[in-house]
Amino acid sequence: MNGTAVRPDKSKLHYSKMPPTWWLKKPAYLFFMLRELSSVFIAVFLVILLAQIHQLTKGPEAYAAFVQKLSSPGWIVFHITALLFALLHSVTWFQSTAVVMPLRLGERELPRNLVLALNIGAWVAVSAVILILFLALRG
Repeated sequence: MNGTAVRPDKSKLHYSKMPPTWWLKKPAYLFFMLRELSSVFIAVFLVILLAQIHQLTKGPEAYAAFVQKLSSPGWIVFHITALLFALLHSVTWFQSTAVVMPLRLGERELPRNLVLALNIGAWVAVSAVILILFLALRG
């Protein structure tokens, strides 16, 4: 050989044509695409959060002006949507954790639903502690 890779004849390969709406055909595909879309909303939320932190360094007036902009109806809808997507992403992450990393007690494997419930319970407990600390420090 002369050092070039041998490539199969493209005419022998089969490429099925998929419509752009292939992900609307099954609920599982739609759910998968929504989970992937959630990362976009979470990324935008984090950029906004970083911008908000940056505004803190510019002084109280700049921060107040930034917060005023975020109180518009469009931004409120965005933040609610981002929260819902974050909840979806978190729950599906816990579901996949129960599959990928099953918990065992001796030889017995705990049911996936129990592992999911334990993960969500721990998440809710930690969130409650953070909320209580936040409210205590604020007041």
